[in-house]
This record gives sequence, C-alpha cells and structure tokens, in this order.
Amino acid sequence: MLKKQAVQVPTVAHIEKLLDGQTRTILDAVDEKFTRQDGKFLLLEKRIELVDSKVEMLDRRMGQLEERFNQKMDRLITTLDKFLKRMTDMEDEFTIMKHDLNRLKTVIRDKLGVDLS
Repeated sequence: MLKKQAVQVPTVAHIEKLLDGQTRTILDAVDEKFTRQDGKFLLLEKRIELVDSKVEMLDRRMGQLEERFNQKMDRLITTLDKFLKRMTDMEDEFTIMKHDLNRLKTVIRDKLGVDLS
C-alpha cells in the first residue's frame, strides 16, 4: 500500500518569507518597468526639445521674412504714391492746358474769325 506523505503546515515565518520574496520580485519588476518608462520619457523630452528648437528657428526665419516683406511693401507703397502724385499732377496740368487752349481758340475765333473746333 502507498504511504501517505505527511503534509507540512507552513509556519507564519515561512509564509512571511515567501511573501517577502514575492513582494521583492513584484517591486523589482515594477521598478524595472518604471526605469524603462523613465527612459522613454527622457527620449520624448529630447524630441520635444528638438522640436522646440526647430520651431524657434522657424519663428526667427518667419520674423526675418516678415521684416523683408514689410520693407518691400513699404518701397512698393512709396513708389505707388509717387506714381499717383505724378499722374495727379499731369491730370491737373492737362486740365489747365485744356482750359488755356479753349481760351486761345475763343480769342482766335473772336479776333480773326477762324473757327478751330
């Protein structure tokens, strides 16, 4: 017949020792996981810093482009203002000359009897 093996009842100290070992194993695994996550966060922070530096560079370039655009726009507006002034002056001069010519025609018609219309 088979012999029955004696069942050993664990003691409180033995259970505490097993739980302590299990707790350490779990905490070590959690610490390792956190360490890996910390590494991932560091990589992410470096990437964010890189993106930030690129955005700052683009901001500076945009500022330079905006400044150049504003300078060119100012020159264009100044040129257009000068052109408009010249056109206005020419129109005024043309109006004056037209009026003078009409007066001359009137005098020639009245004095010489020649109609130049």
